[in-house]
Amino acid sequence: MSKIISVNSGSSSLKFQLFNMPSEEVLTSGIAERIGQKMGVFTIKVNGEKFSQELPIENHKKAVDLLLEALIEHKVVSNLDEIQGAGHRIVQGGSYYSESVVADEDVVKKVDELSPLAPLHNPAHLVCYEAFKEALPKIGHVFVFDTAFHQTMTEESYLFPVPYEWYTDHKIRRYGAHGTSHQYISKRLAELMNKNPEDINVITCHLGNGASITAVKGGKCVNTSMGLSPLGGIMMGTRCGDIDPTVVYHMMEQLNCTPKEMDVYLNKKSGMLGVSGISSDARDIEDAAKNGNERAILTQKLYVNRCVNLIGGYYMQLGKVDALAFTAGVGENDATLREMILKGLQEGMGLSVDYELNSKIRGKEVKISFDDSKTQIYIVPTLEELVIARDTYRLLNK
Repeated sequence: MSKIISVNSGSSSLKFQLFNMPSEEVLTSGIAERIGQKMGVFTIKVNGEKFSQELPIENHKKAVDLLLEALIEHKVVSNLDEIQGAGHRIVQGGSYYSESVVADEDVVKKVDELSPLAPLHNPAHLVCYEAFKEALPKIGHVFVFDTAFHQTMTEESYLFPVPYEWYTDHKIRRYGAHGTSHQYISKRLAELMNKNPEDINVITCHLGNGASITAVKGGKCVNTSMGLSPLGGIMMGTRCGDIDPTVVYHMMEQLNCTPKEMDVYLNKKSGMLGVSGISSDARDIEDAAKNGNERAILTQKLYVNRCVNLIGGYYMQLGKVDALAFTAGVGENDATLREMILKGLQEGMGLSVDYELNSKIRGKEVKISFDDSKTQIYIVPTLEELVIARDTYRLLNK
């Protein structure tokens, strides 16, 4: 058995899971939150019990130190030498990487070079990697890229209709995101249908506070909704998704704001939060909608409209769709939005859905369509950390 730690670091957070591989047994999981703020929170889950503490977490190195100390304190490992490898989620791998790779100086250099395309994420990933490397100098490290799964898109799917030199000189193109999740869900759908991934077409809907939808043909991504950055695509919790570019410079003039200030509007003040004026959380929107709040109802309708339009377009691009899956926080848990989306697609895609079953499901893997549905509908909880652990174990044991 090998103990492999999966690491998912954000700009102010660090999620982790420790696995026994290849059995894929989860030994522990947890998160360090509000890194770099006045007061942070560190939580670890051991044998079904959560242990949390509030304390300042100055940087990602401190978060790594807390994590490793907690593994010893809670007797998850007797010593740190039991950990044989670490897998790191990396948001932006550009066009360099179409699969996970063992980290070395050249890989680190390229991830750093791509930081302008993911300024909140890539630098944090590298800080976290260096902290783990310092604390565990003997182990191997693997980088697992959010963008890798989407590298099978063809030019007509990933290029934008802007001056071609923007692509050749500045790397402006569609990269997508959540690739690890879309890859896992598409493979899991094949298993659930007793099919080979190469023999089916699926659409995977990763709907969380960040959200993306991907068309997968024969196990390979042919299109995805996020663009150059996670701002593109469908409406999200605080992100606007795709809009007319004229809106940006018109409102910069109206509000007399800088590009950085506009970036805050589009990334942090739009989406569900911006339209509803209530919250970025779909649960709060649903509660308000049930109480008759008109802007909450509008928010749901707008969200559903964007999803239906995109899924419908992918349906036409694929020609046939064997399965459609919902995953991530909203996709796994929001029965109302799932029902609204499916009813919007029902006639055009020939869906036959068990809406009563759908209304009861939160966070469980289950088929919610009837057998006569032209496209089968599933809810599949995503397991990105498991994909990271699998790739890490595989690459370090070649």
